[in-house]
Amino acid sequence: MSILIVKVKQLHDQAQLPIYGSDGAGCFDLHAVDVLNAASHPSDPNAKIYRTGLAFEIPAGYVMFIYSRSGHGFNQGVRLSNCVGVIDSDYRGEVRVSLRFDAEAWGHQRLQVANGDRIAQAIVLPRPAVAFGWAEQLSTTERGDGGFGSTGGTSWTL
Repeated sequence: MSILIVKVKQLHDQAQLPIYGSDGAGCFDLHAVDVLNAASHPSDPNAKIYRTGLAFEIPAGYVMFIYSRSGHGFNQGVRLSNCVGVIDSDYRGEVRVSLRFDAEAWGHQRLQVANGDRIAQAIVLPRPAVAFGWAEQLSTTERGDGGFGSTGGTSWTL
């Protein structure tokens, strides 16, 4: 298996090089730095923007996706404000993570994040080259133009 080399620039003296939490981890961890200066999210009072202190050189033809950490959502009611972050191969600025704390659902007073805490996980994946073209017709499928829930219902009740 070949290894993709991703260059990382340290923008803060406490920034940590990303690492995988285990041999079988699908994503690598991103850590918070400069937590005392975390910025409030401009449109969400329950969210804060955290610095990673890192800039990445994602190779051409690849993209980096940033996801919430599983334990944050299940154990603390924390998630990425934008659900999934996308870092393009031509972006060279600092990667920042906006975390939203669903306090009302968890009964906690506020989110506690310290310097060095793992705040998100990320993966670098190939980005296929895609060309788009207008078409008068599209092929037919069994589903057709059936929208949300058209492939089967659920027994959930809220």
